[in-house]
Amino acid sequence: MASKQHKTPRAWQRMLSGRRLDLLNPSPLDIEIEDIAHGLARVARWNGQTIGPSIFSVAQHSLLVEAIFSADGTATRDERLAALLHDAPEYVVGDMISPFKAVIGDYKAVEHRLLSAIHLRFGLKAHVPEALTRRIKQADQIAAYLEATRLAGFEEEEAVRLFGQPPVIVADYALLITSWTAEQAKARFIERFLMLEAG
Repeated sequence: MASKQHKTPRAWQRMLSGRRLDLLNPSPLDIEIEDIAHGLARVARWNGQTIGPSIFSVAQHSLLVEAIFSADGTATRDERLAALLHDAPEYVVGDMISPFKAVIGDYKAVEHRLLSAIHLRFGLKAHVPEALTRRIKQADQIAAYLEATRLAGFEEEEAVRLFGQPPVIVADYALLITSWTAEQAKARFIERFLMLEAG
């Protein structure tokens, strides 16, 4: 009887660009913005439980968070780029909803390694300072509130309980909270990235 061969499970993913990204030891050299935009534009927020003919993608969410984060005009170019890329690891690991995150193991380590590699690829510091992380998280929570109440069927009282009372929202984010096709989301994400990268 032949012995079974024990193979190491595959921990890399091939991208459409041809890059092969190792999820356990990601290299900045294997990261391309087109791959990130393509993946994020096809990952659904809220497990797809949103209104509209198309999913509300993580690419759209990222644009919304960056718009909220940058609204007061005080953020630097690098800070705005970090806000845009805050969920970039989800182009390979997907967007796990909060209830699922609560019952699984330490996925955060994989996300942190990916985010560090992404930051290095685009000239940012590998690790986001805690103060900046808090500011991006605040914008993320405001975005979650807007998405929950406008797209995902949450009553305002429930959204406030889960995501906090949003501050007065001055900017009009209506365009960012509408249904886009995956190609529209990808193109707009890349366009915004290139604008920020150019400074």
